[in-house]
Amino acid sequence: MKRTTIAVIGVGLIGGSIALSLKRDPDIRIVGFDVRQDFLDKALNTGAIHAGTTDLQTAVREANVIFLAAPVEQIYAILESLRNLDLQPGVIVTDAGSIKTGIVNHAIRVIPDHVTFIGGHPMAGSHKSGVEAASDRLFENAYYVLTPAPGTPEDKVEYLSELLQLTRAKIVRMDADTHDQVVGAVSHFPHILASALVNLVAGYDDENAWHARLAAGGFRDITRIASSNPRMWRDILLHNREHLLQIGRDWSKALEDVMKLVEEGNPDGIEQFFQSARDFRDGLPERKTGALPPLYDLYIDIPDHPGEIGRITTLLGAKQINITNLQIRETREDIYGALRITFQSQYEMEKGEELLLYFEYNVYRR
Repeated sequence: MKRTTIAVIGVGLIGGSIALSLKRDPDIRIVGFDVRQDFLDKALNTGAIHAGTTDLQTAVREANVIFLAAPVEQIYAILESLRNLDLQPGVIVTDAGSIKTGIVNHAIRVIPDHVTFIGGHPMAGSHKSGVEAASDRLFENAYYVLTPAPGTPEDKVEYLSELLQLTRAKIVRMDADTHDQVVGAVSHFPHILASALVNLVAGYDDENAWHARLAAGGFRDITRIASSNPRMWRDILLHNREHLLQIGRDWSKALEDVMKLVEEGNPDGIEQFFQSARDFRDGLPERKTGALPPLYDLYIDIPDHPGEIGRITTLLGAKQINITNLQIRETREDIYGALRITFQSQYEMEKGEELLLYFEYNVYRR
């Protein structure tokens, strides 16, 4: 590949990870843009970018490809700004937003004729934020969806697809509306459900504090996405409104159907409800990154001895296996293991599992 200049607009977790992935090619130069100089300083210090600037024109002037790795609402404003800037002829502009229809349509309206816009959505993330959490392995084996509009030059789509091979993601194409419906069902709506369930239990807890105490185990696990950024999810829901309203109607009907089975005392119907869900879920690919960030958790049975947790963390640390969280589970009827350890990646989880099994701990995956 000839010498290429890439502008990454927004040097957080996603922008930083895109930059680190593309830097695998020594012929690629990465220029980062952010409105905050301290973010740029962190990106430079972590080696994510070659140069950084708080001036958008400076960032994009020589760019052959521009990645918009900003929150959804900001992408619209950046597209407006780009049409008034000096850009290279034939430049490709792509984004990393989780909503595609509105962004693609807006880009078609505002970008100049000599610019090609191709919607993009790398379907990977982390429970951490900021460029400090960025990794050149974040997108590895994840789906990276491209949503070129009808009439987009095929050579431009092929060029971007080839460039994104450096992320080691699985590049797929679909139209923007299909993307928004699918992601709405498997990512956006689950965030609504998780937050609604947490708010429901929080209301119950006002009357009886045992709700929060007993929710520390499985309930906390299945509602983990309710801890996501509220402002970001506000914008996502508003920009995918029509699909989410339809999914919500479908969900209400599904909930009504199962509660009718409960009301009727229909054991066969209730069992079939759970069986069909189990069959579909068990058929999903294991540990393949999808619309929701995966959990890399191990559950360990530990004896109630002083220093036992310290011994486990020492064993992991001695092998330079990084962990991101550690929790003692007081309620665990849904899973074995009193100690839950969360790792940074599947690779580190597997290394940790192998090590702890070697030292004869009982280790379980969820």
